[in-house]
Amino acid sequence: MARTALPGAPPASSRPTGMRSAERRFVAAVLIPVIIYMVVFSLFPIVWVVVLSLFDFSPARAGSGPLGLGGRNPFIGFGNFQAMFADTQTAQLFRTSVANTLLFASLVLILNLAITLPLAVLVESVAERLKGVFRFIYFLPTVSAAVAVAIMWGYVFHPQQGLLNSAIRAVGLTPPRSWLTDPKAFVLGVPLAMIAVIIAYVWQDFGYNLVIFIAALQGIPREIKDVARIDGANAWEEFWHVTLPLLRPTLLLVCTLTMISSFQVFVIFYVMTVGGPQDQTRSLTMNIYENAFRFQNMGWAASMSLILFAMILVVTLVQFRLLRTDWEY
Repeated sequence: MARTALPGAPPASSRPTGMRSAERRFVAAVLIPVIIYMVVFSLFPIVWVVVLSLFDFSPARAGSGPLGLGGRNPFIGFGNFQAMFADTQTAQLFRTSVANTLLFASLVLILNLAITLPLAVLVESVAERLKGVFRFIYFLPTVSAAVAVAIMWGYVFHPQQGLLNSAIRAVGLTPPRSWLTDPKAFVLGVPLAMIAVIIAYVWQDFGYNLVIFIAALQGIPREIKDVARIDGANAWEEFWHVTLPLLRPTLLLVCTLTMISSFQVFVIFYVMTVGGPQDQTRSLTMNIYENAFRFQNMGWAASMSLILFAMILVVTLVQFRLLRTDWEY
């Protein structure tokens, strides 16, 4: 049976074609600038880093090939990666920076979660008119410049005029000789300078996770908590058996973002300790920066950048594996 067109409607054969053509033009107008941006500012830098990691490249030397490659900047394949396991001072410094980065990120994650999750529960329990005030106060350090935060905490940890040592002396105790420059000062096997940097970074960063946890807590239905209380659950049982399981997706997000940002920290290390004392706070990002821009060893810096990327990828996948949950929509 033939279909009858509606009065005034355009022909069925021409309307879909015109609409599809307009849609294609719109999609192209939107996507082409995005694709160009991604290629120029994302894809090309990644490819360039991979290429540089295969060369003994330095911008101070003139190469014979395109982009300065070849000639005095020879192709060495996986030589940079093999050198990471050699018995040289450069390789040892690389392994030290990797260990420092892993230690820093692990302790930051533990301390951050230990502060933000209980604090978010407390803030969520206060009167509604005070929640915004607390969120503003706790989030304020997050929007502060990292350089300013590092300088401020450098004064806090100053051995003579520092606020922390002055407070320790005020209660009759003996403060550390130096928080940031004593290579023999350790607490439970962790260098004191590393602990000082961790405190400064967590102070700046914890407000971000706090806001995420508060938003997640507000999304938990009140009825579920009421049922738990009716069943006789106390505050701790309600948190452990009701709140925490429902926060698993948020916990995964917070852990992943915290580890990624911790791996990439540079400014606080550089301003507070410059990697000292005796390379106890030399991070992988600092090692990459100094080799790339101070020693002009771009090939070695590029190979370390790929190792940093691999570390972030592995840690992220492990966290997804450990904290995976069933998502419901």
